[in-house]
Amino acid sequence: MSGRRSFRTHTSIRTPASIALAGALICTAAACSAPDAETGTPDRSQGPAANTSPFWVDPDSSAARQVKEWTSQGRTDDANQLKKISERPIANWPAGDNPVPDVQRVTSGAAKEGRTVVLVAYNIPHRDCGQHSAGGAADGGAYRGWLDAFATAIGNAPATVVLEPDAVPHIVDGCTPGVHHGERSELLTQAVERLKKQPKTQVYVDAGNPAWITDPGKLVDPLKRAGIAKADGFSLNVSNFQRDEAVTAYGKQLSALLGGAHFVVDSSRNGEGPLPGARADAWCNPTGRALGKPPTDRTGEPLLDAYLWVKRPGDSDGECRGGPAAGTWWPDYALGLARKSR
Repeated sequence: MSGRRSFRTHTSIRTPASIALAGALICTAAACSAPDAETGTPDRSQGPAANTSPFWVDPDSSAARQVKEWTSQGRTDDANQLKKISERPIANWPAGDNPVPDVQRVTSGAAKEGRTVVLVAYNIPHRDCGQHSAGGAADGGAYRGWLDAFATAIGNAPATVVLEPDAVPHIVDGCTPGVHHGERSELLTQAVERLKKQPKTQVYVDAGNPAWITDPGKLVDPLKRAGIAKADGFSLNVSNFQRDEAVTAYGKQLSALLGGAHFVVDSSRNGEGPLPGARADAWCNPTGRALGKPPTDRTGEPLLDAYLWVKRPGDSDGECRGGPAAGTWWPDYALGLARKSR
């Protein structure tokens, strides 16, 4: 594995007094919020939540625009609830045949604040086995061109890239036909190598979640063929709802099988865990879910590099349970996630 680099953009001296103060107040340039005595979360009536992570908050995200719209309409309570999403760092998923405009916008915005941007490269051919997020590049050549443009647009900016959610697990579960396995592994390896040419880019190859590939040993060889040795690690729970404890335990098992590989966890919507029951569509816009742990690189786990919000809370999983097309902003679902969150 390549050496782990710190996500932090600055170094601070943490004295006992400063630690106590940090625990008592959560501050931004605009305001400070005292934690709720029972939950330890900020009282939102006293001001916005602080971004204490090294990751960039997009001021023009779908959630941020929705907050402005609802505020102008007098829906103040709903707008304040949605700030639980709009004021947190969320990954950007560059769409379409040309990723450059999206990547350049977010990297330039993050650079102005000295923060790290989180990106998702999601355009592998035969993506999602023809399901809700079907599509991707037309062929291997198109994908290589797309990925090269993606990496070039990052430039020297600090970036964390989650590489091709589901691509490796779909090899393992047989959803992706065997005829495509060799090409997919080759493309993923080439993607890792290309992205790692950018001097401040970290790459995590996606490895699904513990409720999907229940035996982590089945992922080892496919991840090795996908270039995990040259990446910074693997990602878990992307767009899913498994609880942090279960995902972390699974990550440690997989790490041990990969010689100590590091990993990141998507905690964007797992505050209430997965939908109860073994339902085939439990992953698709399940009701009653909640936001999870805010993004941070202070995980308390040596192998766990960060909790990230990889899935954008409020973006639909697909046309199920009344949702719009996959990846489409769904404000009512976003509001439900926020209201269920402490």
